[in-house]
Amino acid sequence: MKRYGKLINGLIFSILLLALVTACESKYSSDPKDTVIRLFGAMERNDGPAILPLIDVAQIMERGTSDYALQTDEPRVFHDPKDLLEDLTGEGLTKQRWFSMQRVIGNVEILGDSATVEVSFINKTTNVQYFTKFGLFQKDGYWKIFTLTKVE
Repeated sequence: MKRYGKLINGLIFSILLLALVTACESKYSSDPKDTVIRLFGAMERNDGPAILPLIDVAQIMERGTSDYALQTDEPRVFHDPKDLLEDLTGEGLTKQRWFSMQRVIGNVEILGDSATVEVSFINKTTNVQYFTKFGLFQKDGYWKIFTLTKVE
């Protein structure tokens, strides 16, 4: 009987360890398109901690040539990762604009350790389309978004 108790305890420990490893790995994706889908899901749930493993905060915070929130000409600059996460969740400008439109994820182009994922945002009232390409890089087998670029 003691032998079965050790076996059951070992089995329970193995299952818990497997569940923990699976939970940790589920924050990352080995597919660039899936990473973008996960970003939108985390934004929809206002889940800042789930967003962090999907993006390169430092790269996105750098000033770009256009504002990825769409419909603005002046790029915004974030100096604090908290401000960036607030922009992507809750009442943040980017979240409000992106989620007021239909989002269509298009082609994926992978070149070595970098990739682009086309994302179109379509205004439901005017049918105006904003075409973007999210830039991703692969590190340790997982994809991370480093740029959210509006294409002119």
